[in-house]
Amino acid sequence: MFTDVKEPFNTFDYLASSGPGRTIVRYPEKAMFFLRGSSADAVFYLHSGNAKCTVVSQDGKEVTVSLLAKGDFLGEEAVEKGHTFRTSTATAITPCLVLRIARDEMIRVLHEENSFSDFFTQFIVGRAIRAEADHVDQLLNCSQRRLARLLLMMADFGEEETAFIPKISQEMLAGIIGTTRSRVSLFMNRFRTLGYVEYGKLGQIEYNDRIRIHKSLLNVLRDHQSIEDNAFSAQPLRALGEPFNYPRPGI
Repeated sequence: MFTDVKEPFNTFDYLASSGPGRTIVRYPEKAMFFLRGSSADAVFYLHSGNAKCTVVSQDGKEVTVSLLAKGDFLGEEAVEKGHTFRTSTATAITPCLVLRIARDEMIRVLHEENSFSDFFTQFIVGRAIRAEADHVDQLLNCSQRRLARLLLMMADFGEEETAFIPKISQEMLAGIIGTTRSRVSLFMNRFRTLGYVEYGKLGQIEYNDRIRIHKSLLNVLRDHQSIEDNAFSAQPLRALGEPFNYPRPGI
């Protein structure tokens, strides 16, 4: 008599494929994953591309709450008991490939598969640590250093000394770090002059819709070290952009 043997659960395979309760979806640039106030009925896992979560103030000003990149979950409030509505709007900054996991399926796999629960928990803890560092950054650091830290977080550095990020408006950057667009323009021009970032047209190279970030931008964070550096000095470079060190599942 033969009995069915359940195959070992693989978190990376699960996140890389469609299946019961989960679907791989492509979102074009500027498409919305979900709208603030809509039903929190799914969690999303970002395979590629960049997205943002925003809220709109009473006077109609859009504020960027967070920027999201490959390997990030978003919409995780869907798994919170009694949390039925979205608290922000999520929009694709660039074309995105995501895995949409229905709320019931997400709760099931969290309860039944320890490896997936560990993976998700480490992501949530990493995001909380990063959020705390962001708060300290806002309180203690000058806007130039906040901008440098944000650009480094967005860059997906590997072994290379440089990495590309999608071109992002100076208004959005200013909203995230809490300063004015003119100040961001000033700092970006300064970083460009120092060779820390490249964008626009330089010589025969046309960067179009991308910005090249150099690891040397870390010099902005290292200059004038003081107690206020605690927001990032305790974290390695990779931790600035990667909330945890698991290898990333891909499709």
